[in-house]
Amino acid sequence: MSAYLRPRIPGDTIFFTLALEDRGADALVRHAGALRLAVRRTMAERPFRIEACVILPDHLHMIWTLPAGDSDFPNRWRVIKARFK
Repeated sequence: MSAYLRPRIPGDTIFFTLALEDRGADALVRHAGALRLAVRRTMAERPFRIEACVILPDHLHMIWTLPAGDSDFPNRWRVIKARFK
């Protein structure tokens, strides 16, 4: 696992890569509708803007811009992951 630390700058634009534990799985594309719903519900509760998104079978890339004064991307991802399971 990477030891990379993202800066927590309010209103920042951040690049993310998330990977499934099983790198040979295809759950992200097979369950794309559930992933989309988890992201939409989280965005409705904790706003952020998706600048770009690439969903591959076993990992995804996203670029988010957080609202001014907000740097809490970890909890947004926590909620998305919990909803997607």
